[in-house]
Amino acid sequence: MSTSVDRDMAAYWDRAGQVWVEHQALLDRIMAPIAEAVVEAAGLVNGEAVLDVGCGAGATTLEAAWRTGPVGRAVGVDISGALVELARRRAGEEGLEGVEFLLADAQAHAFVPVFDAVISRFGVMFFPDPVAAFANLRGALKADGRLTFAAWRSPEENPLALIPLQAAAPFLAEPPGFERDAPGRFAFADPERVRAILTASGWRDVAITALDVASPLSFDELMTMSLRIGPLNPILKAADEDMRRKVGQAVESALAPHVREGVATMKSACWLVTAKA
Repeated sequence: MSTSVDRDMAAYWDRAGQVWVEHQALLDRIMAPIAEAVVEAAGLVNGEAVLDVGCGAGATTLEAAWRTGPVGRAVGVDISGALVELARRRAGEEGLEGVEFLLADAQAHAFVPVFDAVISRFGVMFFPDPVAAFANLRGALKADGRLTFAAWRSPEENPLALIPLQAAAPFLAEPPGFERDAPGRFAFADPERVRAILTASGWRDVAITALDVASPLSFDELMTMSLRIGPLNPILKAADEDMRRKVGQAVESALAPHVREGVATMKSACWLVTAKA
């Protein structure tokens, strides 16, 4: 039975998915090294079956498909219809065999235990009940299956995510924030919370290591990430023109010191997590 939190999360990704579709090329470029690190750490080999959770527009699923080959199977699952539709289209354009995409809630979907590995690039921090979700994902694996995912570390370690919110806060009645232990981008910032969730949901041999990736961005791309893709987007979309102008100017001024010769380097400070079923 779906709860109000589940429905809220589905509604959120229905809106956010449209934004991610619009900016898919930029997001994939920034996150490509992280997707590669996840797939590499998962140790995927030809012929295996892999489940990509929160697959978004499919970049990590497609990366996995190249590793598992035409006799393997790569399945992406996401709650956003817009993103799943785009992922299916991209798979068709690349002509990859053994790739499919599933529109479903990975926390509750009844998976058949046929997968050798579960992977995710930033797709597992949004579960309303993470213990139930990871127990369900464990049920998708064969007896010797494995889990590999990337999750964000703290906002303080990802300053270009935090600075725009701090700059916009004086102009907003209810500034968005990052809740550490609630579903959201930084829900897994605390590695001990991650370890406790995985242990409670039946995983073993949990290993958590830091992963840092630096991605060069133009100033325009940085502003797009800050105003169009991040948590300020829905607020500014509903705001009047004067509010959007003030917030845009404040964010631009706050980010300017982080730009050198037109280029900003966005640091992605993550955890790379592995475990066994």
